[in-house]
Amino acid sequence: MAITNGSSATAARVDTRDPRAELTESVHALGRIVLDETPLADVVAQVATLAKECIPGAHEVSVTVLKGTRAATFASTGEVALRLDERQYSTGHGPCLVAATSGRTVLVADMRAETRWPDYTPRAVQAGVLSSVSVPLPLRGETVGGLNIYVTRTDVIDDFAMEVAKHFAGYAAVAITNAHLYATTAELAQQMDQAMESRAVIEQAKGIIMGERRCTEDEAFQILVQVSQDANRKLRDVAAALVAQAHPTG
Repeated sequence: MAITNGSSATAARVDTRDPRAELTESVHALGRIVLDETPLADVVAQVATLAKECIPGAHEVSVTVLKGTRAATFASTGEVALRLDERQYSTGHGPCLVAATSGRTVLVADMRAETRWPDYTPRAVQAGVLSSVSVPLPLRGETVGGLNIYVTRTDVIDDFAMEVAKHFAGYAAVAITNAHLYATTAELAQQMDQAMESRAVIEQAKGIIMGERRCTEDEAFQILVQVSQDANRKLRDVAAALVAQAHPTG
């Protein structure tokens, strides 16, 4: 796909970096990954990092992976992306899930005006994310993924940024698919299980909070998020500590 730059919005960019050069370098970096020496999880992590570097305006990036009806974030460049992904998994809908399951690119131009997911977008705005784009990543086998780009402004995801995201996603899907070919079945299953275990721990922690506070599932998740933010700890670590405290093994 050729990358062109004909919009006036692109011409007005204040960033002195050439996004086309950033994209080219990121694509080359994907090609330099030595697949038989790099675990699948590390390949996906590099995909997220390179996407953040080359897609104009990207604040944080995550990679959603589906296995059957279960969803998990396989890699993210920051805690905000992980929390917003988890919010969508918790409710069972949102742009990253739509992209991963339908194969359609989903743009949220302004979270404050978006009406499709009224229980998700206010949380995104609260986290400082004002727009996003989720691009599907078709993978081999039973898994389907999505590349999620979270942005703190509403004037960045123009036609050019969308084209860059889709172009990069095409190469990223090839890199992940090739890495999958090198991964043994046992390794892939283990990595998927680890990702799903994180989801299970968060669900257990929500259940504990709901039982103690007599609150809704949504309220329980927000309590976890608040503790994570206040303690500056990862959401999954906060959830694991709460579960361990509720079910001591000693």
